[in-house]
Amino acid sequence: MASKVLLSAVELGLFSELAAAPLDADAIGRRLGLHPRGIRDFLDALVALGMLARNDVLYSNTPESSVFLDRAKPAYIGGLLEMFNARLYNFYGSLTDALKTGQPQNESKQGGDIFAQLYDDPARLRQFLGAMTGISQGSGRAIAAEFPWQDYRTFVDVGCAQGGCPVQIALAHPHLNGVGFDLPQVQPIFEEYAASFGLSGRLRFQAGSFFTDPLPSADVLVMGHILHNWNLEIKRMLLAKAHEALPPNGALIVYETIIDDDRRENATALIMSLNMLIETDGGFDFTGAQCRQWMKEAGFRETRVEPLTGPESMVIGIK
Repeated sequence: MASKVLLSAVELGLFSELAAAPLDADAIGRRLGLHPRGIRDFLDALVALGMLARNDVLYSNTPESSVFLDRAKPAYIGGLLEMFNARLYNFYGSLTDALKTGQPQNESKQGGDIFAQLYDDPARLRQFLGAMTGISQGSGRAIAAEFPWQDYRTFVDVGCAQGGCPVQIALAHPHLNGVGFDLPQVQPIFEEYAASFGLSGRLRFQAGSFFTDPLPSADVLVMGHILHNWNLEIKRMLLAKAHEALPPNGALIVYETIIDDDRRENATALIMSLNMLIETDGGFDFTGAQCRQWMKEAGFRETRVEPLTGPESMVIGIK
């Protein structure tokens, strides 16, 4: 119930509406087209959940919701919540079926490939890519801060989506030039996003498929929330292609909700792996130890795991 209260607030654009100034319940109702019966319970529930503040009759964003849930802010992560609301909220009603059958419970139940369906629908693709920025932005900032970028000059984000991670890296390190590698349909969305940060001169897009095309070569390759979508055979294939594309001493950064090695603590990562059951034919999340082993099998001479933000970590392989 609490999740849907927040998701509906994001869908309605409530936090963006409150960005300019506090409003009372009647004004919010008029602006968002809400029936008067539920307005105060809805708003006060958000206050109780810590998502809104209230001073007498005026409602306002909290410092956190102002930063992360206002669509006009560069740190907006609501794209992920918009996708949860539009797609995953209903799919999770079929989790029991997924556990019994081992089959995905998303649009693919009606036939077809989920990624093909997303990428062939411009509106849904834009929503999905925005969601990937929402889930990647925090890790992108941490990767920009914690990885030794001073030792490298070029990087490629494999499966770059809108460009959330490469933008954060490029903003923090003016000496770097980067490439976003993804399917052709992504190009205008990536270029629009990079341009909004003034990075068109240093971030360029290269169209291709990591299944059928060689990966672009660079000093560093980044794969964020890519490997968990696929079965073990494809995971190993992608790591081998990354190793082949890198120069000697080049680095691969894999960042995900990495499961702790004892599989006891990182609940978000374990639930994300269940999300792969809902969303994919064979995907699953994995521990740092598993990823390091797969990297060694692909030929990487040195591997390590480093924490990022929240439940996410990066696994680094050096060729």
